[in-house]
Amino acid sequence: MSAEQSENILHTYLHVQDGGKTEQVAVTEQFWRDLVSGARPELDLGRLMSAFSFSANWPSWERHPAGEELVMLLSGSAVLLLEEADGERELLLDTVGSYVLVPQGVWHTARTTQPTTLLFLTPGAGTEHRPA
Repeated sequence: MSAEQSENILHTYLHVQDGGKTEQVAVTEQFWRDLVSGARPELDLGRLMSAFSFSANWPSWERHPAGEELVMLLSGSAVLLLEEADGERELLLDTVGSYVLVPQGVWHTARTTQPTTLLFLTPGAGTEHRPA
């Protein structure tokens, strides 16, 4: 008996819906166009589990007014910057499994100088972006 191939969070995200159901979401160029244009309003409900690999500082800041975001390190190393009322706070993610809970509505971005992969559990409704 041979084992079936499992899914990969880098290519198939998970929409964790309110009420307990989880739906697979294929990550394609069309997915990103739809997400940016607002053509996927169902993703505003619940949370989106995703992963993203990068090797340079993020080009933008983001915030999520619908709730806290979980950011967990899968590989590499990064500094997550949170823009808080009393200034920027830097949080180092340098051990696989280390994570940050980004407070609701707090602007944040990431910096790195090496290949890094982060896992996200994001409340997507109303997400905003601005240049870094």
